[in-house]
Amino acid sequence: MNLVSLKLKMGMLFLGLAVVLAGFALVYGVLGYLYGSFTPYIVLGALIFVGFLNIIQWLAGPYLINAMYRAREVNPDDPLYGWLVPLVDEVALYNRISRPKVYVADVPFPNAFAYGSPIAGKRVAVTLPLLRSLSREELKAVLGHELGHLRHRDVEVLMAIGLIPTLIYWIGYSLMWSGFLGGQRNNSLYAWAIGLGLLVVSFIFQLFVIAVNRLREAYADLNSALTVPGGAENLQRALAKITLMMDPNAVKKYRNKVMNMLFFSSPVEVPSQDVDELIGYWKSIKVPWYADLFSDHPHPAKRIQMLERLKQVYS
Repeated sequence: MNLVSLKLKMGMLFLGLAVVLAGFALVYGVLGYLYGSFTPYIVLGALIFVGFLNIIQWLAGPYLINAMYRAREVNPDDPLYGWLVPLVDEVALYNRISRPKVYVADVPFPNAFAYGSPIAGKRVAVTLPLLRSLSREELKAVLGHELGHLRHRDVEVLMAIGLIPTLIYWIGYSLMWSGFLGGQRNNSLYAWAIGLGLLVVSFIFQLFVIAVNRLREAYADLNSALTVPGGAENLQRALAKITLMMDPNAVKKYRNKVMNMLFFSSPVEVPSQDVDELIGYWKSIKVPWYADLFSDHPHPAKRIQMLERLKQVYS
């Protein structure tokens, strides 16, 4: 196990456990103070309720995603995109997992994503602009990232950790609007204040869940680099191409040290020299710790720099 992999695994483990343990300790502490011996029953009931809603969302999610992204399943005999299936087969073989169902999404922006549920099965989708813009080697690197999510069960892990801020939010919301404390209904202002405080705390916990997600995205990058031949370099190029497709002026903005993270333009053909220049810039900059605080993905420069270290180790 290399140092980068160990660091990511330990970070995910400790941060995930910290969110879960601290969240339950907070809930038990607040409710124990308010309700005493009834606390275990209240927590269990709230957890069952929140967990039930999350499970329903998880089971139905793939069908909703297909509808939103206008995704259709691709078979090997598809005249236009059948070639994508053996490509996914190859990457699945590298990862020693069974091939997920393959979908093509008809939306106007470049993206790829892994999703699924016990009912829908494991799935991977690629949008049409991405299929048309990346080389096959770059596409395999992107698929190595997405299949890494499936291999590591990221959807299930994040859903479980995400129960904590949802639980805190639901308890806080219930206190705000019930005005019910310690068996009495005459403390509505006190209950409202405690509930509001829990809503704020749930937002803070959500930031930690987002931080866990960033670590798992980095771990999926690592998976691509370690399982797909040439994965690190081709994923670097794919990330740069995706940025430039979404914002053709990204290189100019980086030259001026101004980054616009909101992309609205349509994908365009990406000149190779712009890809190289953008990767070179990302390799050289120092990213502030707060740059991706509210993002569920690491700052692209952090991703490029980690992949560059992997290239040097495994070249």
